[in-house]
Amino acid sequence: MNWRRYFWPVVGIAAVVFSLWLLLHELRGISLDDVWDGIVAIPARGWVLAALSSAIAYASLAGYDHIALLHIGKRVSWLFVTLCSFTTYALSHNIGGSVFSGAVIRYRAYGTRGLSGQDVGVLVAICWITFVLSTILVSGLVLVFEPEIIDRFSGAPHHGLAVAAGVAMLLLVAAYVFGSWLHLRPLKIGSFQVHYPALPIVARQLLIGPIELLAAAAIIFFALPAAGNPGYFVVLGVFLVSFSVAQISHAPGGLGVFEVVFLAGLSHMDPVGVLAALLVFRLFYLIIPLLIALGVVLYFEHSQLGRGGK
Repeated sequence: MNWRRYFWPVVGIAAVVFSLWLLLHELRGISLDDVWDGIVAIPARGWVLAALSSAIAYASLAGYDHIALLHIGKRVSWLFVTLCSFTTYALSHNIGGSVFSGAVIRYRAYGTRGLSGQDVGVLVAICWITFVLSTILVSGLVLVFEPEIIDRFSGAPHHGLAVAAGVAMLLLVAAYVFGSWLHLRPLKIGSFQVHYPALPIVARQLLIGPIELLAAAAIIFFALPAAGNPGYFVVLGVFLVSFSVAQISHAPGGLGVFEVVFLAGLSHMDPVGVLAALLVFRLFYLIIPLLIALGVVLYFEHSQLGRGGK
């Protein structure tokens, strides 16, 4: 039995159980009626802007695949790429282990369009690099311009350290751009290699990737109550920390992990209002896209069956 096959799923489940225990402890004394009241209190404008932000986020995620296909020089119809990207992220966000689950889904879809296993491997790598690069860029900017964000998690001021970390992140992004400009040698893992994208593609990575993160954080921001709201930039910083920890935990959908970290980052706010906003985020960013994605998968597999595909 290959224990490594089960290691990360076990870690993810353990993270969910532990986080839910922490979450129940954090929200003790809050009833379901309180949470429902918090959801009802969100104005119509907040719902509309949150839904619009989710649409922008998923449109940007589709840009990840378009960028990767441009890099490997493969032409696939715009509609197919958009649907494939949407389905991939909608499923992987809920399943967890987005790199691996996303690779399986993309291989199944793009294999029908003539892409080889190596092509899909490079595509997944470029999408992952775009996400990591964007997270580093946006996190660096937040730490430089809002170093107080670290106080929300450390309990003590470390503004100088936060600014230094932010500058280091921005220098790392600059090094990536510089490597592309110099046409440095590709990263090689056995026979698999990833070349530095051309500068025009890097420019797209640094534009489209951050838009996705900004829009995803905006879903929560627009759903938060006005009372005690620290502003979008702080919410963005808390979102980046929460989302990153949830990704590292390998918890399916970041369940419990995301909420615990976010509540800690906005501990000065009414937890009912924060929890209501997080439920709106799960609705628009996870649940609704998942339901749509399942429909897309069923339609795709039915169409392949009709063509005699396997």
